[in-house]
Amino acid sequence: MKLLRVVADGFKGCAPGFTIDLVARSRRTPEDCEYELQEVAENLYVYNTLAIVGKNASGKTSAIELLDACYTILGEFHLSGKPYRYEGTKISIDFFHDGYVYRYQAILKDADAMATKAEFSEQRIWKKRYYKSKAKSIYDDDSFTPCKIPGGLPASMSEVFFILKKTATYAVYFDSFGKGADTYQLTFAKMKDFGILPKILEDIILIFDENIRSLSMATDEHTFRVDFGDGEELVSDRELFFRLSSGTTKGILLYILMVASLQNGFVLLVDEVENHFHKTLVENMLALYKDQSVNRAHAELVFTTHYCELLDLFNRQDNIFVARATPRIQLSNMYTDFDIRSELLKSRQFYANAFETAVNYDALMRLKKDLL
Repeated sequence: MKLLRVVADGFKGCAPGFTIDLVARSRRTPEDCEYELQEVAENLYVYNTLAIVGKNASGKTSAIELLDACYTILGEFHLSGKPYRYEGTKISIDFFHDGYVYRYQAILKDADAMATKAEFSEQRIWKKRYYKSKAKSIYDDDSFTPCKIPGGLPASMSEVFFILKKTATYAVYFDSFGKGADTYQLTFAKMKDFGILPKILEDIILIFDENIRSLSMATDEHTFRVDFGDGEELVSDRELFFRLSSGTTKGILLYILMVASLQNGFVLLVDEVENHFHKTLVENMLALYKDQSVNRAHAELVFTTHYCELLDLFNRQDNIFVARATPRIQLSNMYTDFDIRSELLKSRQFYANAFETAVNYDALMRLKKDLL
């Protein structure tokens, strides 16, 4: 299964018809096909890496949380425990599976007053056979035929179950807040879930803190054995959280999730990928997803960022989206919605406000004036 496109109405302040299209638009060079794209079916490509940029409060997080919701629906057939509301959201999800393009539509509502899970109503599923000659018109309504759904599911379960039939990890979401002292417990849990070897953890720790010789779980999931370079100590997760830098703590879990993604072929969704990290570490992540010898399982990295210099690592423009809130959240594609010369640095265009993402200079000067 590969997610192709999401269209939503009523999700977290997004404009009507809010769309995220993951299918490559512009022409494909041999270099693009080797480093930036992956082939889903003949003449149908999605991106290895995709960036969502914009200034503060532009809606970047809303966009990536929408993707998280859709991947959860497709992978788990329900939606619960998320940090956002579902009430009144209309979604349309196009995905590719076993030679067909499917379209799933539903209206979500909160199942209870605490919005701990969603219920699905007015569900519809259509499908059509994919043909390479019609790759540019896969979203056209023609040729879609309704799927026969037997029914009988609880309201909290999506009818996508009847198409995909078994749960799967299609994406994991790493938000900008981090997991605090629970990070280490989660790290070892993910290593167990995805079969990641201890040697990989050692490699990752050395990247973030070369003074740590080893880290392992000790007597229970809240106690760890750590060698800080001068002998082993037993420490609690809270003690470890205060002794390690925030970048090391977040980086250990993020890189473990990255390894799981690369080895198992699922999408890693990261909000504010540069948060607490040196730019080289982020650049290394992008490079690993673009390296076919490493990314053999066709994993994808989707991230939001304020660090526009990362955009210069993209050869293409259609895998870069610009978020703006005016006042409803809009998502524009750099290739289709802006006239940007491909030979110019994208970061330079960003700083020149070509995408209308500049910080409010008047507001900054007003603050300075008031302070004076």
